Amino acid sequence: MSELSESRASRDRQLVVHHEDPASPLRWRVGDVEVVRVEESVIEMSPRYLLPDLSQELLDSCGEWVSPFFAEEGQMLLSIHSFVVFSGDNTVVVDTCIAEHTQRRLPGDSGFGERLAAAIPGGLDAVDFVVCTHMHFDHVGWNTERVGGEWVPTFPSARYLVSEDELSGTRADDSMEVMESSIDPLVECGVLDAVDSDHRIDDNLCLVPSAGHSPGHVCVMIESAGERALITGDSFHSPVQFALPEISASYADFDSMAAGATRRRLIDRLVDSSTLVLGSHFAPPTSGRVRSGPETAWFDVG
Repeated sequence: MSELSESRASRDRQLVVHHEDPASPLRWRVGDVEVVRVEESVIEMSPRYLLPDLSQELLDSCGEWVSPFFAEEGQMLLSIHSFVVFSGDNTVVVDTCIAEHTQRRLPGDSGFGERLAAAIPGGLDAVDFVVCTHMHFDHVGWNTERVGGEWVPTFPSARYLVSEDELSGTRADDSMEVMESSIDPLVECGVLDAVDSDHRIDDNLCLVPSAGHSPGHVCVMIESAGERALITGDSFHSPVQFALPEISASYADFDSMAAGATRRRLIDRLVDSSTLVLGSHFAPPTSGRVRSGPETAWFDVG
């Protein structure tokens, strides 16, 4: 076995997956918009699996505020979940997790589709838009489902939105192997829209360019009645990156230097503002605000 294979196998052995059925999903109000978190799983892993440069010393330097997002012995808690956004007449799902049927490198949960449907009045048929912040396997798995031997859209009435740069970049290098099962069937059905990275979905929702982790990565900004929230996608995998923006998911990044620059730019925009941050991989409580500290920023979940 090669050194790289041994490293990956070692990281894999440290994964602990918790599949839960939350009785009361987390909810937030942003002006007139409601956001609901629907969980597929929370994965307990060594930080080195995803953030290889995050040493225990660096983690300890951040202080107690990181504790909700790490388990015993410094294990990182990586949440896999969707956000359902109710904006005016639109129901929007942001990212669709892994899905058990895709057989990808982290396990999905076959019960997630039912939980997602239960969180949406009218079920999956009532979804108007599905936003893919980027096209990695843990964000597009439930884009489709297998019916009669064919991949079909999971959300039959929805338009699927992905940035044009992300689509073209993934077509050029489908390292996550998502095109065949999660993207091409949408193109064939005519329901996938490749949009600008600052595309406006409606009066309350727009995309925010944040390339780096992937070629055309986007965040989602919610603005309503004077209030604001940002859905991070994978611009941040853990709140610890607010204090340590130089720490990247280098195993998965398209361009780690660009990803770091994106984090710094977003931190400058978020720090000491009223903007609520909704982390796409943050374990509960999932939300908070970025505050300035004596030396670094930190994440206030209060």
